[in-house]
Amino acid sequence: MAPQHRARRARIAFSDSAAKQLEAITTEAELHALDRALVVISVDPEAGEPIPGTTDGPQLRQYADEVERVRVLYFVTALRTVVVVAYIEV
Repeated sequence: MAPQHRARRARIAFSDSAAKQLEAITTEAELHALDRALVVISVDPEAGEPIPGTTDGPQLRQYADEVERVRVLYFVTALRTVVVVAYIEV
């Protein structure tokens, strides 16, 4: 019997503007909300909805978690790295 392999999680990286937003997080609740959203995106980078726009670069996507009231804007690279462009509290 062949061993079962789990799907590899996507690597998460942050743009400079998203990194600045991370530095501004001051509460445990905000950190928890963002962490939950990032876990979902790392497991399934296609979980978010595409944002209509130009086709010059990678497709910008948004993931919104209405329970935690958080929105994350990101794109996925060819090597399956998720680059978070912005973390936006809903």
